[in-house]
Amino acid sequence: MHFTRKLTLKLSNAQRYKLAKRGKKLGRKGLLEYASIVTPDTILAWHRRLVALKYTAKRRLKADRQKRMEVIQELCVQFAEENMSWGYGRIQGALANLGYNVSMTTMGNILRAKGIVPSPERGKLSNWTKHDSAKMVHRRCVRRDVNAGALWAA
Repeated sequence: MHFTRKLTLKLSNAQRYKLAKRGKKLGRKGLLEYASIVTPDTILAWHRRLVALKYTAKRRLKADRQKRMEVIQELCVQFAEENMSWGYGRIQGALANLGYNVSMTTMGNILRAKGIVPSPERGKLSNWTKHDSAKMVHRRCVRRDVNAGALWAA
C-alpha cells in the first residue's frame, strides 16, 4: 500500500483480494459501518470480479500455456541433446517448423536451466565425453577378454 501525490490510496491485488473476501462475509450493512478506505460498492465489485475470474477461461488458459511450455522445454532439450552442432537459432527454427514460436532468450533460459551449454561448448564437451567413455568401455571389454582367455588357457 502506498500513496500517490494526491494522497490517494493504491491497493495491491492481494490487498483487494483480502478486503473483497472479508467484505463479502460482512455484507453490505457491515461494510457501511466499517468500510472507511473504499466504498462498500467498490469492495463488493472486487468480490464479483473475483467470482467471475473463477469461472472464466483465464485459469484454463494458464493450464494450457503451462502444458505448451512443458512440450517446448522437452523439444528444446531433445533437439539440443540429439544435435550437438545446433545452436539456439537452429533449434528455434526447428521449433518454428513444428508451430512453436520461441524467442532466443527463452531458448537460452530453458537450456541453461536444464544444464545444457551453448552449441560451441556443448559440441566440444560432448564429443570428448563420448570419446572418453567409449574408450573406457573398450578397455573394460579388452580386459575381460584377456582375463577370460588367461583362465581358459591355464
